[in-house]
Amino acid sequence: MKNTLNFLLIFILITSCSGNVEKEKSEQNDVNKSFLQNIKTVKSELKSQEEELILTGKVEYDPDKIVNYIPLINGVVTQTYFSLGDQVKQGQVLANVRSLEVNSLQAEKFSLQSELQVARRELKSAESMYKDNMLSERELVEARGKVRQAESALGRVHTDMSVVKTNKRGGFSIVSPITGYIISKNITSGSTISQESEPVFTIADLNVVWITANVYASNLQFVKEGMPVEMSSLSYPGEIFYGTIHSLSKVFDSEEKVLKARIIMPNLELKFKPEMSMTIKLKNNIENKKVSVPINALIFDNDKNYVIIEETKNKFKIKEVKLQGHNEEVAYILSGLNAGENIVIKNQLLIYSGLKNN
Repeated sequence: MKNTLNFLLIFILITSCSGNVEKEKSEQNDVNKSFLQNIKTVKSELKSQEEELILTGKVEYDPDKIVNYIPLINGVVTQTYFSLGDQVKQGQVLANVRSLEVNSLQAEKFSLQSELQVARRELKSAESMYKDNMLSERELVEARGKVRQAESALGRVHTDMSVVKTNKRGGFSIVSPITGYIISKNITSGSTISQESEPVFTIADLNVVWITANVYASNLQFVKEGMPVEMSSLSYPGEIFYGTIHSLSKVFDSEEKVLKARIIMPNLELKFKPEMSMTIKLKNNIENKKVSVPINALIFDNDKNYVIIEETKNKFKIKEVKLQGHNEEVAYILSGLNAGENIVIKNQLLIYSGLKNN
């Protein structure tokens, strides 16, 4: 009876163990099937290589659209009507100045107007006498020269007076020579100004700005005038601005040791602020086609790049590849891979780990 019971216990244990093994095998098969179903592959293909280059840069003023106002008349500022960053219109009064030199400027203007009238009368007479052979050609040229000199001198005074409005109390008002924004201010009420002063204010037209990109010597073969660019700034996350390289300097910046690439951008919405940092992305298509794979298919291990190939259904192989180049999305293969091979792009790290350890 005792032997019979022992046999039954052994049979039950064996049956139980056999059931657990079968259950584990079934579960393992289910895991393998689930894993293999989640593997994704794409075929390697020939593509024209598209290179990307990221440059740093910043927003700058267009130097042709900046006015530094240096006073032409000595005086004392009695009142200012603008602050740093203000928008001003052409002809708008920016400051009042008390000066005793205003009358002398007006007197100079009247004197030059009289000189010009006399010079023009003399020229008219000279031209008539030259036609009658009563005057030499040299004398005619001299008469024309006097007119040009008088016109130039009067033009200078008109320019000087175009940015001031005189008043009867021996003073004048400084007016804005252009429409733009005050980017520098060096006067306050009570300040003394003179022709030897630093610019009392600077106005910039910001409707068009320059974006300058730093180009290092190693990138010179890549960067060309006329190339399209994409630009972004931390000030506007997710927003892309499109432009073109207008010009590339021929001389290295002595301090930064870079060439400056200039991108001219319209700025009617005033999104680009001077000194704002910018990231500039350039793309260049190379005509020779290369075998390409998605960049996320690469496995980097021990300073080498690998991909996982699906040779047949559920049979995989590790292949080492050498890169020709890459961008954010595509890797271009120099050697180690042919076009048309099935490349694993999902769960490839697990496969790589398993194959490597076998």
